[in-house]
Amino acid sequence: MSVVTAAGSHPSITSLSVNGEVLQAVDIEAALGTAFSRLPVVLRLLAENVQRNMAGQEREQAMDALRNWLATGTSTAEIEFLPTRVLMHDTTSTPALVDIAAMRDTLAESGADPMALNPLLRVDVSIDHSLAVEEYGRADAAARNIKHEIRRNRERYQFLKWASKAMNGVHINPPGTGIMHTINLEQLATVVTIMDKDGVRWAVPDMMVGTDSHTPMINGLGVLGWGVGGLEAQTVMFGMPATLRIPDVVGVRLTGELGPGTLATDLALTITQRLREVGVTGEFVEFFGPGVSTLTVGERAVVANMAPEYGATTGYFPIDGHVLDYLASTGRSAEQTRLVEAYAKQAGLWFDPEAAPVYTRVVHVDLSAVAMHAAGPRRPQDLLPYGGIRTALEQEPGPANSGTAPTGGGSLPDFPVALAAITSCTNTSDPRLLIAAGLLARNARQRGLAVPHRVKTSLAPGSPAAASYLKRAGLIDDLASVGFDIVGFGCTTCIGNPGPLTPEVAGAQTAGVSEPVAILSGNRNFPGRVHPDVELSFIMSPPLVVAFAIAGDAKRDLSKEPVQVAEDGTAVYLEELWPSRDEIDAFVAKANDPADFRRDFAIASRDPQWKRLEAPDGAQYPWDDGSTILRRPPFAALTEGSLLGKFTAHPLLVLGDDVTTDHISPASAIPPVSGVADFLVDRGEDRADLNVFASRRGNWEVMVRGAFHNKSVRNLLQPEAPVAHTVHAPSNETLPIWDAARRYREAGDSVVMVAGERYGMGSSRDWAAKAQRLLGVRAVIAASFERIHRSNLIGMGILPLVMPADMRERLLGLAPGDRIALDAPEERIHPRAGIAARIIRADGTEEPFMATAAVETGLECGLLAVGGVIPMILRRTLTA
Repeated sequence: MSVVTAAGSHPSITSLSVNGEVLQAVDIEAALGTAFSRLPVVLRLLAENVQRNMAGQEREQAMDALRNWLATGTSTAEIEFLPTRVLMHDTTSTPALVDIAAMRDTLAESGADPMALNPLLRVDVSIDHSLAVEEYGRADAAARNIKHEIRRNRERYQFLKWASKAMNGVHINPPGTGIMHTINLEQLATVVTIMDKDGVRWAVPDMMVGTDSHTPMINGLGVLGWGVGGLEAQTVMFGMPATLRIPDVVGVRLTGELGPGTLATDLALTITQRLREVGVTGEFVEFFGPGVSTLTVGERAVVANMAPEYGATTGYFPIDGHVLDYLASTGRSAEQTRLVEAYAKQAGLWFDPEAAPVYTRVVHVDLSAVAMHAAGPRRPQDLLPYGGIRTALEQEPGPANSGTAPTGGGSLPDFPVALAAITSCTNTSDPRLLIAAGLLARNARQRGLAVPHRVKTSLAPGSPAAASYLKRAGLIDDLASVGFDIVGFGCTTCIGNPGPLTPEVAGAQTAGVSEPVAILSGNRNFPGRVHPDVELSFIMSPPLVVAFAIAGDAKRDLSKEPVQVAEDGTAVYLEELWPSRDEIDAFVAKANDPADFRRDFAIASRDPQWKRLEAPDGAQYPWDDGSTILRRPPFAALTEGSLLGKFTAHPLLVLGDDVTTDHISPASAIPPVSGVADFLVDRGEDRADLNVFASRRGNWEVMVRGAFHNKSVRNLLQPEAPVAHTVHAPSNETLPIWDAARRYREAGDSVVMVAGERYGMGSSRDWAAKAQRLLGVRAVIAASFERIHRSNLIGMGILPLVMPADMRERLLGLAPGDRIALDAPEERIHPRAGIAARIIRADGTEEPFMATAAVETGLECGLLAVGGVIPMILRRTLTA
């Protein structure tokens, strides 16, 4: 392989000779000049994208802004970003593709060709978010669960198959093929890809976006990617660049190496706590320093995956030899690894452990100081020593009738382990973590330990290859012996699909004698996220999940107390069961076969149940007026306009801090006793089998009625209101939110939302913004916003406003009858503009304040001016 500087007309182009082919590439160093080596790697990657995709004066201005970033480590300049591909999952792709189907109808009704609306980028859709743990603790659980999944989601899956036929570039990965981020790591990511442009073959970095907040997991492989909402993804799909402010970049310098007993999960939880404390919301994070070289790609991916938990856009690890090793170990070709190595070294993207680029801020983490941890019981940044769960639970009020009570098979503790789930891409994509769990299970089995019957256990790896390597390691039976049979290959418990609690636990909770606790290896533990009846959850590594499952009591201090007492009366402690690092390494080497990954993925892709699903043909989708799954949404119309202007509005809801997108638009099971359930039952659905909210994201009528349907949501406007209710100020009646919003709309009254810090944290789901648009919300006034939800609000034409700190108490103390006046016409909206506002109290007194538009780019201003992403796409298509 060799690198030759091109003799072409542009000095920032080189030629790369590799695998017997000469490829063209951007010379990033020549384009950036002396700034190149001092810039973080993520900004070098953005510079490559700018240099390749922008042109003329706009390109030169963008490159100047990237160079000038070094002076202060921050910038207000905007650049354009064009990814090479888009990644989606079934419950974010469904609403996006429903929008496109509805927009095609609108085009046809306007006399245009509906086929004019087609994605211009490759779109990979993974069906991973709908698998529920109905069956567990049996060898055939996975097969039985996928049958339940396809039965319940048949209509939606047929729609996805229609989309893959009717739209260019949409590729579906069927149920059972794994979790989207694991598939991305193992199958889709190239790190460096070859692209044809105007008849010329280019070597370019693999850069992508995904409609899931955990898309940054791919940063662990040296691929720059981040999560966006489905609305922003639609703009990218149709050829519009993502416009972003040149980000602040926080450097996390890693030194030392992880000690015995600590795992990648412990590091990820430690970094989550540190960076939430520092504050990195919306910023890029890049890891550097000698400690990076001690981490495998699997370990890096765990840390990168949790970027949304620490609030960042990315958690990037540069390309090095570990990346090449990972590509080879997952079955990538030798030609591909040669391309990656040659390009990364030529482009100056190869990791140097001694390099110290300029960063906005630097955070130091000594890997050797990281200990075994858990996080909870309500947020992933609430770090605990693994023995500190007892202390955390002692701060909780506990069950109403505290104390043990008979439950048929004995008695339950105050805080029983209700769910013990090895779940999510975060901690099942790294084979080391699953091998460690298997070894702990083996040691427990040899001591005769067992999981109490009342604990619902599950193992849902991100890849079907996990079954092969666990079997080759001889650990699959050991995991099964303690209840951790594989239940399928999908998100399951992590996304809120754990199935029902065991009767013993559910009964004890109903009786008020026990408060159930979830123990999981996921990434989020917001109240009600994993199960609507579970308020308390703790995140930890897979082997620690197995240990707590065996203990059965979340309040057990495993740093001091035995995990369980064996049948012979011997107390067995965690340190006796915990595998050593050398033991884990030996079993990983024994288990790995690169052929597993391609073969097992291909076998899963050919599932006969998926093949048998029939899908309609044609450019337009044939909507069924009787469907409770798919409905043409009203906002995919040319009649939808801007919400900007000068207006006075009632607060629809007033909320506190840390309101997540799970709170705004739940994904978990639809409660059988609820207004949403009544709506569905009236349309012929079985109250006992309503599935989850996420399965209904193609039906706007269900989703808007499900908005804020979470018992953890406390509406400060009326704190004692039932779940998903608010007060309608003119009548002073307490109504379901949807009914109150309808009353306001019919009377011609505007409404706004008011919230505290970190509004919209968590998942990327665009329905959290769509529901607010359908409720008539024109603006959201919050103390701060999480990045993706802020973008989604703008994508639906809703103005996000940041309240001044000195107005927090007064705004969160609004009472029924109080209103907010906003002066926000289109001409006053520009990035970070001041927006004049007033509280108008029910007694007529007024309190003026100045809010700040949480708008970052000119493109976002344009979206607000036309009413959001969908009107913009329709207008562009009609005028093309």
